[in-house]
Amino acid sequence: MYIIIAGAGRLGLLLAKKLKEDKHQVCVVEKSEGLCNKLARELNGVLVISGDATYPDILREAKIEKAEVLVSATSSDEDNVIICNLAKEVFGVRRTVARVNDPKHLPLYKYMEVDNPIDSTSIIARIVEEEASFTDVMSLLSIKKGRLSIVRVDIPEDSPVANKAVKNLSLPANSVLVSILRGPDIIIPSGDTVILSGDEVIAATLIDVEKELVKSLIGKI
Repeated sequence: MYIIIAGAGRLGLLLAKKLKEDKHQVCVVEKSEGLCNKLARELNGVLVISGDATYPDILREAKIEKAEVLVSATSSDEDNVIICNLAKEVFGVRRTVARVNDPKHLPLYKYMEVDNPIDSTSIIARIVEEEASFTDVMSLLSIKKGRLSIVRVDIPEDSPVANKAVKNLSLPANSVLVSILRGPDIIIPSGDTVILSGDEVIAATLIDVEKELVKSLIGKI
């Protein structure tokens, strides 16, 4: 997959290294010429473009017509929104991902239809404020503009679903068990699969009923 990363701060650098290790083609666009020279030395095999990614000509130089994903990781929310909007509206990039620097700007990202705005501040705040214990449930992924949530739930001994078959569970509407991790085994559950205490359950649900799903699986919130 060909991926463009706009912004080569610490986040952009680490992301570029990881994606390259995963065998993706990566191009980094960065304003600072000095930082570009450093990146070129550290990221062998990664195309590094010195320029401002808010300019279409710079994105063309980065071969954006080939890109399947554009990640905007600059320290400016305004730049991130502009870059993602250019990628989608002008160049037809299928998926955009952006760093949200200030949570109050998140509505702008959503209004401009950035596919995946990553707001680390809100993610951390949600973990801190979560009524369930973080050891009991971990939100793994939020997709489709925040409507669908994938969660991992550790099933305690006193869980209301322990020792019950999946077909006998009372889960919220629009919720489904995706898999069960039991020791080294990965189980794709059927109606007759029995859930045991100590299982790690991966479930998908709508974000609006996530807490209701967790309560139905662990019995306490």
